[in-house]
Amino acid sequence: MKFAFIIDPIDRLDPGHDTSVALMEAAQGMGHEIWITEAKQLSVSGGKAYGLLRSVQLQPVELVNGLWKAENPWFQVDEAVLLPLEEMDAVFMRTDPPVNVPYLYATYILDYVDPAKTLVVNSPAGLRAANEKMYALQFTKVIPETIVAQDKQIIRQFVERQGAAVMKPLGGKAGEGILFVQPDDRNFNSLVEISTQQQTYPIMVQAYLPEAKEGDKRVILLNGEPIGAVNRIPTGSDFRGNMAVGGRVAAAEITDRDRQICAELAPILRKDGLYFVGIDVIGGYLTEVNVTSPTGIREIDRLSNLRLGERVMQWVAEHSGDKS
Repeated sequence: MKFAFIIDPIDRLDPGHDTSVALMEAAQGMGHEIWITEAKQLSVSGGKAYGLLRSVQLQPVELVNGLWKAENPWFQVDEAVLLPLEEMDAVFMRTDPPVNVPYLYATYILDYVDPAKTLVVNSPAGLRAANEKMYALQFTKVIPETIVAQDKQIIRQFVERQGAAVMKPLGGKAGEGILFVQPDDRNFNSLVEISTQQQTYPIMVQAYLPEAKEGDKRVILLNGEPIGAVNRIPTGSDFRGNMAVGGRVAAAEITDRDRQICAELAPILRKDGLYFVGIDVIGGYLTEVNVTSPTGIREIDRLSNLRLGERVMQWVAEHSGDKS
């Protein structure tokens, strides 16, 4: 089978961390052809989506003394060719956020991939529908007290009721711009003004969960089913556990509460074509639903002795000819 991955420039990826590389390695190991392109190399002609595609061969990482070790160079690519994406059995949209105008335009191009011929992971319509902060709001039974607002007074009233809260930009990623606030903070007004860009952008404000000190669990879902988890624990003086800001990772089990949360999400994720998803869970509450380029597979495999990439690619291979 042929699989295409829409990724950021491959030489910027970390083979020991990036889930996109783990998925490509797994597919290659199963005998599939791997092709790569970038969002800026997509186009539409004659009612079909095209990509400037390059075949890639990977040198798989190896686990050495508990850490992933990559060869240098770890990939080789062939010359680019312009091909209809429907010649691929599956296309993975794995461009990292931010979800900006060029990103949204790329999803519109992917609408012109014939779903009867090619499975797109995740669905372009689903990617547009699922802002990674806002999407969680519909699952009211499993999220902490949360508002989305830009008005300073509304935000202050909420924080006063909660005693402490976390403010998140709706378009943020990897912990960027997340702020811990308390109502008596002398910088409160300034923090809100900065976060909302002078009350012109709505932000998410969530009740602060003290359990965040114990970790922010990433759970990977495949077609709505949890298949692995890793805990990201804050280090030093930073309250955020994101790996991108230095959070320490530790092995984690999928608990009954995690499964309950996933069961709430599963029907909606499947309806929206969001097949490969990462959710964030703190203290038994869902805080975010990550759909653009969920990560964590490398850490889960390393800490829990799993092969999640192979499991994902096996599912994709089985469903790429069945879009029902």
